Amino acid sequence: MVADRAAEDPFMKVKKMIKDLIVKLMEEANSEADQHAYCETELATNKQTRENKAAEVEELTAKIDELAALSSELTAEIAALADDMAALTSKRAEATKIRNEEKSVNAKTVADAKEAQLAVEAATKVLKDYYAAAGGAALLQGARSMQQEMSDASLTPYKGMQAEGGGIFGLLEVILSDFSRLETETNSMEDEATSAYDKFMNESEESLAVKETEKKHRTNKKDRTDQSITELTKERQLTQGELDAALDYYDKLKADCVDKGLSYEERVKSREAEVQSLQEALQILEGEDLAA
Repeated sequence: MVADRAAEDPFMKVKKMIKDLIVKLMEEANSEADQHAYCETELATNKQTRENKAAEVEELTAKIDELAALSSELTAEIAALADDMAALTSKRAEATKIRNEEKSVNAKTVADAKEAQLAVEAATKVLKDYYAAAGGAALLQGARSMQQEMSDASLTPYKGMQAEGGGIFGLLEVILSDFSRLETETNSMEDEATSAYDKFMNESEESLAVKETEKKHRTNKKDRTDQSITELTKERQLTQGELDAALDYYDKLKADCVDKGLSYEERVKSREAEVQSLQEALQILEGEDLAA
């Protein structure tokens, strides 16, 4: 009788539907639990990845900016050294030009002075020989001796042919002295100018060598700095790509794991309440069966 009545149970289909729904809800709960665990893990991992990559991009950017500033500073220093070297090279060329001109003028002055001295000595000799032969001591202005004339002339600055005292031999002696002094002073000036020129050229050559070394060092440092900038820029691009990928993945995780309306805990609680209600309804229906 019980079997016959069970076969005729009007709630069998409803109870089966309730049981199937409870099973489905339990399966969904298990699946969502797995999904929740997956989301929790992926979100935590993604967050760590985003934070790490963002920090790396920021650090690389700071390094690149620092190296770019250093490269700019080195560029300015290299340009300044190049300008200094060009200016110093120009000064050396100008000094050499002036020195060559001075040397040429001084050489000509010395040569002319020597030639003039030889001419004065030759003229003096001719006159001395003539007056000696002619007994011409009396012809020398008044009764003054040649020695006295020459002595007086040596104490009187040379005034050209306007001089009235001293006589011919005195004038010739002064002229000879002037040319001799001119030769001596010119040689002295030439020695001083040569010494000053040599000193300047040596010092400027040393300065050029120092600046050239500094320029080479700074150029090498700038090349290394620029190479580092290039390498860091490539590294930043790769890191930025990884950060962008992590951000894109986070958007996907938000859609799958975060933007669900109710939170996971709320969905679990709601599902448990639904299952409990279904189980209670099933118990009531099964109790009706027993009552029947």
